[in-house]
Amino acid sequence: MTESFHIRPARTSDVSAIKKLVAPLADQRILMAKETVAYYESLQEFRIAESSDGEVIGCGALHVMWEDLAEVRTLAASEDWRGKGVGHVLVESLLEEARALGVARVFCLTFEVDFFRRHGFEVMADQSAVDPVVYSELLRSHDEGVAEFLDLARVKPNTLGNTRMIRVL
Repeated sequence: MTESFHIRPARTSDVSAIKKLVAPLADQRILMAKETVAYYESLQEFRIAESSDGEVIGCGALHVMWEDLAEVRTLAASEDWRGKGVGHVLVESLLEEARALGVARVFCLTFEVDFFRRHGFEVMADQSAVDPVVYSELLRSHDEGVAEFLDLARVKPNTLGNTRMIRVL
């Protein structure tokens, strides 16, 4: 029997499952753990991978930063479901959502360079991927992902040591 799953928007009742998916990856310093309130505040950005029996087996979020720029965040799959296409389907769903929103570029901060390369992402050669006017506007953001994208060590250093990657849609 083939195990199946589908992707759906996150609901408030999924926050504890998202935290449970993130916890072991945060312990391994692959993802950053967030306060519970942060998951609720960004809930609309999340997509959930749900197994045919109703179990939350994966999550991922798309965070829009600017007119043409968004970030794939908090991509995680349960250990039992890794290698079964959950991450692939989540990324494709988030990229499709980015296209629907009119976003032209999507970036991520990741240790899974090969995984994201298979999805068309490239390592960012130029850390100044936005023009100076947009850069100055983004500096006003309090969002940690924006700070990492801009490589603002003074705001939030890239404490995980992960790789910045970007995909043009």
